[in-house]
Parts: sequence; C-alpha cells; structure tokens
Amino acid sequence: QVQLVESGGGLVQAGGSLRLSCAAPGSIFSIDDMGWYRQAPGKQRELVARITRGGRTNYADYVKGRFTISRDNGKNTVYLQMNSLKPEDTAVYYCNIDWFGAGYWGQGTQVTVSS
Repeated sequence: QVQLVESGGGLVQAGGSLRLSCAAPGSIFSIDDMGWYRQAPGKQRELVARITRGGRTNYADYVKGRFTISRDNGKNTVYLQMNSLKPEDTAVYYCNIDWFGAGYWGQGTQVTVSS
C-alpha cells in the first residue's frame, strides 16, 4: 500500500491563496501521472489538475488561470498552488498518483474559502 501524505489545506478568505502538497514515499520510483481532485459536500469527486512525469499539465476549466500544478520528481511530491480562491472552491482536496498501473489516493485535506 502506498501512503500519500497531504498538507496545506485550511481556511482562507475569498481572493486568498493556499498551497497544497502531497508526498509519496521516497522508496517508490517512476511515478507516472500525479494529480489533484476535489469533492464538495453532496457532489461527486472531480478533477482539478493533473501532471505527467514529463511536466505536461491538464486543468479543469474552472481553475484555469488560478491554480498551478507542479511536481518534484526527486521528492515524489506534487503541489497545487491555488490563487484567487472562491467560495465555490470549498471542498476536500485529494491527491492521486498512478504507479505501475494502479491508482493511489491521499486521505484528503479540507479547503474552506469564506466569502
């Protein structure tokens, strides 16, 4: 089992910023895609952004221009810089990685944006 450790969530006012981090164990290697998803109360989990091992990114339309995903392959870590946050960004944010054909999830970190 691969444990992903997420950090960086919290409470922020609308227009503010947060940076999420997700670290995979240093013992694993050659992680393929890494990404962030979110789930708001009463809604399905949805893609926020993904990044390939080579750095190619994909964003949901509702975060384009506000969020930036990046990764450090040497640290097995993926980041999500979230700027210009809106109340509708409030959700639990989950990290996801693809490794040798299997997907792994973090435990989730709460992001709350107040108006």
